[in-house]
Amino acid sequence: MDSHLLTVILLGIVEGLTEFLPVSSTGHLILASELLGYQASDWATFNVVIQLGAILAVVVLYWRTFWNVAMGLLARDAGSWRFLANLLLAFLPSAVIGLALHSHIEAMLGSPTIVAVALIVGGIAILLIERLLGTFQFHSVERLPYSRALGIGFIQCLAMIPGVSRSGATIMGALSLGVDRKTAAEFSFFLAVPTMLGATTLEALKSRDALMSSATNWGDIAIGFVVSFIVAIVVIKWFVGLVSRQGFAPFAWYRIAAGCAALAWLALR
Repeated sequence: MDSHLLTVILLGIVEGLTEFLPVSSTGHLILASELLGYQASDWATFNVVIQLGAILAVVVLYWRTFWNVAMGLLARDAGSWRFLANLLLAFLPSAVIGLALHSHIEAMLGSPTIVAVALIVGGIAILLIERLLGTFQFHSVERLPYSRALGIGFIQCLAMIPGVSRSGATIMGALSLGVDRKTAAEFSFFLAVPTMLGATTLEALKSRDALMSSATNWGDIAIGFVVSFIVAIVVIKWFVGLVSRQGFAPFAWYRIAAGCAALAWLALR
């Protein structure tokens, strides 16, 4: 297998493996570019498009939920409308703040040191939140008060710092606001659909010339898309079962170890 194809497959695996875990997919892609020695800018368009594979995994696994909500909206079901309202409220802060701070966010994407530090700080935060958790008050997305959904949306904005993790911020934010582990994880998955679609659309518009260029290798993108989709499906199924039994501490320790290793490697290279 040549090195180019290996990079395509590895990036697809990294995207699918880390997008929905509280470990930061963006951070891992940045560190992967440093570790594998490729130019991250050359793969920017590729990384944008293969995110859609991870989004599709959520839609496929939870198609019944989305279908029931859609039918409920048509039937004017209060629970379905509340489900939609909570997703939109949680999505709103990242949409507004992300657009306003887009240039500043992009500037941070070039720093693997920021990623490493954020991994460590995020891991410590997860351990503290797990230790201080109280009684869970909310056990479904549609029963979540609007104020809590909006609060989760603002906490999600912390993930604009590379290495923080979108899923980690939303899940930990939800837990802190009284949502049980399984619902917090699933809400993070559902919220990923509008959030990632919005971010991917924004990046695609910015990279439209590259996407339309004859130099764009759609074969590579197709492989990365399929790999990220398959890996994301496996990860989502495994993740929900794991956190329901063991919580999020294993991911916290992984973040701390990975961040420390990255800082050591960056200092010695």
